[in-house]
Amino acid sequence: MKEVAVEQAVGTVLAHDLTQIIPGEYKGARFKKGYVLTEEDVPVLLSMGKRHLYVLEKDDTDVHENEAALRIASRAAGPGIRLTEPSEGKIELRAEVDGLLKIDREKLYRLVAQDEIMFATIHENRVVRAGEKLAGTRIIPLFVSEEVMQKAEAILGDEPIVEIRPLRELKVGVVTTGSEVYNGLIEDAFGPVLVRKFGELGSKVCKQLFADDDEEMIAGCIRQLVDDGMDIIGITGGMSVDPDDRTPSGIRLAGGEVVSYGAPVLPGAMFMLSYIGDVPVVGLPGCVMYSRTSVFDLIVPRLLAGERVTKEDINKLAHGGLCLNCETCTFPNCGYGKA
Repeated sequence: MKEVAVEQAVGTVLAHDLTQIIPGEYKGARFKKGYVLTEEDVPVLLSMGKRHLYVLEKDDTDVHENEAALRIASRAAGPGIRLTEPSEGKIELRAEVDGLLKIDREKLYRLVAQDEIMFATIHENRVVRAGEKLAGTRIIPLFVSEEVMQKAEAILGDEPIVEIRPLRELKVGVVTTGSEVYNGLIEDAFGPVLVRKFGELGSKVCKQLFADDDEEMIAGCIRQLVDDGMDIIGITGGMSVDPDDRTPSGIRLAGGEVVSYGAPVLPGAMFMLSYIGDVPVVGLPGCVMYSRTSVFDLIVPRLLAGERVTKEDINKLAHGGLCLNCETCTFPNCGYGKA
């Protein structure tokens, strides 16, 4: 940093903010730290009473914070993500579309391992809506060398760090189990919940079948829905370990390849995920019906985005899988499901 006359400051970089005061009209930072001064700025500075400035000198190969942030953000952002204008060296990544947020964590960690690069994101595997803030990036100093930028760009490569995967509009089949509903003793309350929850994610319940507590009947309903071209099937009720709860065995009998029976999630411990070919078949415990947020909200959006969820994916939910049942639910802006 050095002191120079205003007339000799063109092309240098301000080392501090400069406040302009116009009585009765304005008081604020007219020029901000890191700003590269131009010829047009000289008369303005003189009118502000500035004769000398403290400035930084940069090498021709140094990259300014705004340019550096833009280069990083433009490579890190996938389709459906817009970049804000640089502000004090920072650029934000915001969603332009609704979808499932995915973060390449390994690449993110390698990028920020460089001491001069900052990149912060929200948690992945959550549904985001257009306009939401997803990430922000900047460099730490006002300038970095071109060598640092080239290393960062080599890490970023051609694949994004931040990606929004669209939720597919799927045909949903539902099998409602339980003798009490099948025999008309009580009204089904689970089906309407799934109509709403799938609808909020852009999919539609196209067919609902009812089955007694009988694994053959449950399996037959599942097979019928597969034959009818359903893209995903939800089975409600009968998911506990009680002797008369036959849903898990019915799913297996229908040919379901079980990924997991049980999830380290509360509410949602008795969740079951299986596949018949490429069709996900999910056994949904009762908590999905009465809990504001449950295992449904952690797993089903990933299925709608086309992921083939694994046992390892489900096990990772143990860290963050406890819902605190807050009086005012703020999900997904909370720790629930954030592995």
